[in-house]
Amino acid sequence: MSVPPERWGWRVLVAVSHDVTPLIFEEAVAEVRRKKGDSESLGRLHFERWREGRCAQVMHIGPYSEERPTIERLHGFIAEQGLRQRGAHHEIYLGDPRRSDPARLKTVLRQPVE
Repeated sequence: MSVPPERWGWRVLVAVSHDVTPLIFEEAVAEVRRKKGDSESLGRLHFERWREGRCAQVMHIGPYSEERPTIERLHGFIAEQGLRQRGAHHEIYLGDPRRSDPARLKTVLRQPVE
């Protein structure tokens, strides 16, 4: 089953230094508002510490649109190991889709497990 991109439930996570606090984050957002004006996008930003825990992961090489078989293999591996999926999977993009041939894009697919 293929779900159209406009129906995907996703969010973008940005890694920041451990010394960034919620206060520093709020001050940065306020500064962008001051310089660029308010926007719906700014209103949707929030600060969150990511505590992932134990994960299974696999490298997918190729277009994002062809990740499904790799994700299914990852889920099969998890079951074979006697583990259960915990929460949503996430992806770490190692290439720039604006500059890379889609067949060469590298994506780390990670699924929290328990």
